[in-house]
Amino acid sequence: MLEGLPPNNAAHFMRLVCDEFSARAVVDLIMESFEQGEAAASAFEIAGPKRAKDLDWVVEVYFGRAPDKRAVRDLVVFAAGQRAGRNIEFGRTPDRDWVASALAGLAPVRAGRFLIHGAHDRGRVKANDIAIEIEAGLAFGTGHHGTTRGCLMLLEETLRRRRPRRVLDVGCGSGVLSIAAARTVRGFVALGDIDPVAVEIARQNARLNGVGGRVRPVVSRGVEQRELRIGAPYDLVFANILARPLARLAPSLATLIARDGEAILSGLTPGDVPLVLSAWRAQGFFLVRRLDLDDWATLRLRR
Repeated sequence: MLEGLPPNNAAHFMRLVCDEFSARAVVDLIMESFEQGEAAASAFEIAGPKRAKDLDWVVEVYFGRAPDKRAVRDLVVFAAGQRAGRNIEFGRTPDRDWVASALAGLAPVRAGRFLIHGAHDRGRVKANDIAIEIEAGLAFGTGHHGTTRGCLMLLEETLRRRRPRRVLDVGCGSGVLSIAAARTVRGFVALGDIDPVAVEIARQNARLNGVGGRVRPVVSRGVEQRELRIGAPYDLVFANILARPLARLAPSLATLIARDGEAILSGLTPGDVPLVLSAWRAQGFFLVRRLDLDDWATLRLRR
């Protein structure tokens, strides 16, 4: 389980050993409490000999700057109780690649025909797979998160009906969705992210997957950059970010979508869906399909 865009220079960490329920609750609350790019978290089952059932998961949270330890501890206690608060370990990280470390034990992920894998799993790619190799790097989007898989599955559904020619990916992270689109559509893909590291990683991943010449990555908050706007109208827009930005960006994104175009939105908890749908309905869009994976909702909208 991976959550959030790893911050640049993630030199500070918090570590907690607990049970699975507590681990998921802590990760969810931590990520709701920090802005995107300020913190990232992973939760995973301890490998090797089984430990006590209530101490068989690890939570690791990485911060771009020294966290307020008391505030973080309070969040953990609120999510998982006093015992978890007493088990917290804070420290500084050695120089390393956060996602490379998190990916070390992760298996390939399938979303319909799409298979997201690392270099060490190239041998698992089958003849009919649309394989996307993701280099471990400092950017969110390894394909393991329910939001990314949801977007890929709804992309595959869209491709059964039509082949978009122009695609926009807002908040591209490591570029998984952009690469998937570039591998399957006829035209070009514009993509942007607020984090320059994510944009560079997406560029590298696109080259690795043979679509470097068909993607246009730029650093942009939303769609502020002209390079993203001049490609409009788009037949398909991805926005896998967070609920409030999705609602706030609805007017600006809607203006870039073709009359018969669609949007695939994710980064939503089930409770976020009404807010986002309301904002997009105000722009003339209605819900075509909702997909729930790992407690995250992904929406496909059309005018």
